[in-house]
Amino acid sequence: MSYRDVTYVIFDADEDGWAYRFMRGWKANDRVEFDFRDAHDLRKLTWRAQDETYIKSILRERMRAARQVIVLVGEKTKNLYRYVRWEIELALEKGLPITVVNLNGSRAQDEYCPAILRDKCAVHVPFKMNAIKLALDNWPDEYKKLGAAERLKGARYYSDSVYAKVAI
Repeated sequence: MSYRDVTYVIFDADEDGWAYRFMRGWKANDRVEFDFRDAHDLRKLTWRAQDETYIKSILRERMRAARQVIVLVGEKTKNLYRYVRWEIELALEKGLPITVVNLNGSRAQDEYCPAILRDKCAVHVPFKMNAIKLALDNWPDEYKKLGAAERLKGARYYSDSVYAKVAI
């Protein structure tokens, strides 16, 4: 379940930090059933956080502890290379299950998906709490069961009937 596995969240801090803060808010709210172990809690960035080498060393350490990745995809995400693309490359190298969360509400891969993730074996969900929870709770196990040939078939999505069961 999502609360057991460390989750690394990739996002455009300048434009899409609000979505990450929403997820943290859902996690903190005792009246909401949403939880995840955030890799960003493992080691905080210090005052040296302006040095790219230092930042990437901390991010790499966090990624090493992660068992799954969320990529929050907004309108500008596909154009980011310095950190976002680097983090996605690292997740792909590690073979981590990736959940692409579309901030525009799309349930499938769309034009905002970064090229490096296009047609990769990642599940795409809308930015809805129950959809994210569904993916966090199920996608890592589903991904691990897929063989190499199956993973080459590209992007994944949940059907409308699955979403109906979790009240999306």
